[in-house]
Amino acid sequence: MPSARGSLSWSPAADHPELVAPPVAAALAASEVAGIAAAEVAPIDATLADTAAFCAAYDVALEASANCVVVAGKRAGETTYAAVMVLATDRADINGVVRKHLGVRKISFAPHDDAVSLTGMEFGGITPIGLPADWRVLVDARVVAAGPVVIGGGVRGSKLLVDGAALAVLPTAEILELAQPG
Repeated sequence: MPSARGSLSWSPAADHPELVAPPVAAALAASEVAGIAAAEVAPIDATLADTAAFCAAYDVALEASANCVVVAGKRAGETTYAAVMVLATDRADINGVVRKHLGVRKISFAPHDDAVSLTGMEFGGITPIGLPADWRVLVDARVVAAGPVVIGGGVRGSKLLVDGAALAVLPTAEILELAQPG
C-alpha cells in the first residue's frame, strides 16, 4: 500500500550530504528547524524523478509527495522569484493566488536555465530547502497538514522525507491556501 516512506531506504540526510545538491546540504547542516534538521534522504533512479513515475516506482502515495515549482513574477521591470509547494494531487493557482500574493502583474514558471542557475539545483529536483535567502517560499496549507511528505533533494537522483509542517518554518515560508485540487 502506498505511503510516504514507500519502498525506499531512508537514512538521515545529515549523514549523506553527497546525495543532495550543495545548497541543500549546507541548509540542512545549518538548520535550526528540528523537522528540517531531521530530514531523511533516499537515493533514487534519476530517470524516475518526475512525480508520477517516482510514486509508481517506489510505492509512494501521491498525497504524501509535494512538488516545488519556481515562479518568476514581474512588476515595473523587477523580477521576483519564489518557490511554490503543493501536494502532488493538487495544482497551484499560479495566475490567481500566487500572482496576487506576490503583488506582480505578470507571473510564469521561471525559465529552466534561470531556475537551475539561481538555485544551484537540478531541474526536476528543486526543493525549498537551500533556496536563495531572499526567495519567498509559498507553502500550501495542505502540505503543512499532510504529515511526512517526500520532496526533491536538489538533484534528480534523491528525495527528502520531511514533515510538511517543518516546511512552514523555513525562514521565508508563508502558508497559503493556494492549491486547486486536481
